[in-house]
Amino acid sequence: MTQRKSSPTAQHTETDPRWAAVLARDPGADEQFVYAVRTTGVYCRPSSVSRLPRPENVLFFDSPAQAEAAGYRPSKRAAADQTRLAEQHALLVARACRQIVEAEQPPSLNELAEPSGLSPWHFHRVFKTVTGVTPKAWANAHRADRVRSRLGDTSTITEAMYDAGFNSNSRFYEASDRLLGMKPSDYRKGGANADIRFAVGECFLGSILVAQSQRGVCAILLGEDPDQLVRDLQDQFHNATLIGGDQQFEQLIAQVVGFIEAPGLGLGLPLDLQGTAFQQRVWQALIQIPPGTTVSYAEIAERVGAPKSFRAVAQACGANSLAVAIPCHRVVRSDGGLSGYRWGAERKRQLLDREAQANPCNSLGLEKR
Repeated sequence: MTQRKSSPTAQHTETDPRWAAVLARDPGADEQFVYAVRTTGVYCRPSSVSRLPRPENVLFFDSPAQAEAAGYRPSKRAAADQTRLAEQHALLVARACRQIVEAEQPPSLNELAEPSGLSPWHFHRVFKTVTGVTPKAWANAHRADRVRSRLGDTSTITEAMYDAGFNSNSRFYEASDRLLGMKPSDYRKGGANADIRFAVGECFLGSILVAQSQRGVCAILLGEDPDQLVRDLQDQFHNATLIGGDQQFEQLIAQVVGFIEAPGLGLGLPLDLQGTAFQQRVWQALIQIPPGTTVSYAEIAERVGAPKSFRAVAQACGANSLAVAIPCHRVVRSDGGLSGYRWGAERKRQLLDREAQANPCNSLGLEKR
């Protein structure tokens, strides 16, 4: 019998070390690459038990995203594997978050990664994919939450310092500005000694107020009555010194209005986010939603590692005081309904319509992600 010679394409595949992993159906390679089959248009993980393709029909990709960008779709088994993998990652991240919460001192990356069985580098990537922030950023947000909470319900700053896991005054005061945006004593007094500049302008959504602390933009408020917006700012920072913006500061209003008109350009301004650890996780996830697309509250809950906390996600959206900069208007109900919006459902519709019109890939309506 005559043995059929391999084509150059087949030989190229057969000499690739990844092909050996496919032949062995090696589950250890599942996180390293996927392979696509030209004749079927699908891609699989190396451990897939599907019938092996001819080597000349195989292409390798570093990730499912690369395979999909090249026009391949996941096989039914690969799609199921991705769902299971996402669930596993969510559980790993949730466990790491509990580890951070229960630890007296912030755990190192190695300590967080060890229970997962993943390398520190791989765990770091998984954690950021699920929550939208790095493990260190999540730990810092949790610590800031503890500091704010203890400053509100303890008798001394020293007690708050030790309760939040700091073992020295110097470390606590070095971190206080980063965690609170001001000195601890000023925070306890409702923002005393903090200067906040603000200005009011107009946009297609009505009146808009933009305020800025020393750390960045701390409020973007929308409404019909400019005076009411100023009163709302006073309520939010009741002991801070509010300073009306000069002509130079009013350029900030123009920049924010320009961002509302053309969200694809990006805002490019530092933000002063002041919220609980969970709220900041949600807000970071919202910032990752591209203009012209929407996600559900349940999807955001999955992304922050708390799949059953979609109501808490909705509450975090309602607590957002940085309209448009943190795009909570891109979060809708699972059935596609607009649901609530701090600044009114009609403004939410207008923002989504404007973004859909600006997105040429979404000219037939909002894209559900």
